[in-house]
Amino acid sequence: MRAIFTLMLTFVIMGAMAQKRSHVPLADPFIYYENGVYYAYGTHSLEGFEVYTSKNLKEWNYSGLALTLDDSYSNNRFFAPEVYKVADSRYLMYYSANEHVCVAEGTSPLGPFRQKDMKPIFEDFRAIDNHLFIDDDGTPYMFFVNFDHGNVVSMVEMERDFVTPKRETMRECCRVSQDWERQKATWDKRKEVNINEGPFVIKHNGTYFLTYSANSFRSEFYSVGYATTKDIRNGKWEKYTGNPILANPGDLLGTGHHAFFCDKEDNLRIVFHAHHDKDHVRPRMMYIGKAWFETVDGEDVLQVGTDYLIPKLNNSY
Repeated sequence: MRAIFTLMLTFVIMGAMAQKRSHVPLADPFIYYENGVYYAYGTHSLEGFEVYTSKNLKEWNYSGLALTLDDSYSNNRFFAPEVYKVADSRYLMYYSANEHVCVAEGTSPLGPFRQKDMKPIFEDFRAIDNHLFIDDDGTPYMFFVNFDHGNVVSMVEMERDFVTPKRETMRECCRVSQDWERQKATWDKRKEVNINEGPFVIKHNGTYFLTYSANSFRSEFYSVGYATTKDIRNGKWEKYTGNPILANPGDLLGTGHHAFFCDKEDNLRIVFHAHHDKDHVRPRMMYIGKAWFETVDGEDVLQVGTDYLIPKLNNSY
């Protein structure tokens, strides 16, 4: 009887592992949509940045490397790619490599993307988690994370080439200031954790919503909150008192480093990663949820649902 029980338990464990292997293995995920196809990018491969494609958000295909080591600024510490179409047949991939923010160019969302000038956007300081936001008037801004006694979200206006920063416009947006951002995992021996990272900006009814992640990505308390301003150039970013808006829905842990996008029906969606399971952080997996705005006491509030979609792979990676 014990042998039969052991065999059954082995099959259960193997089945659970196989199910996890069918998930999309992307941390820091980003989804770009064009002409009926969703393209997903993220942190995973040691060879560069992969791209996955889907027509329904549920089933995904591995479509190869969009950016390889040979075509990038550095050959290690690859994080958080984002892809944008900025002109006909001109796509830009913003990414972090070796703690510097970089940009590569391609003619298709599938790539290949190549960095023409093999240097980071900022050569004189370290930075990660770059995010491009283009305002209604066409002005591009780059949000990113630099290091000042922790991870701090900053921003800079960009030239219309989408590559050159206007250094005189650089300013800090937010750093750790709320209690939920200071939750430490039991294993974390640091005196304090000062992390605001993974910025993403959306605009709604004239208000800019700067969403970000806080706590260590290794922690089960890694979560998402936001700050707002009416003036993106000079206004102060005020953090929402109801933060976090995404924190471990269902049985997920370490939910964060997200991006927003609109699906085929023009519904606002959020894509984010979570830990592999309760005992292992890596490889982190991609999940997709719903997001919307509600008016509460006369103010627009960004909401994220607790239900989420588990994207599945149709082929191996």
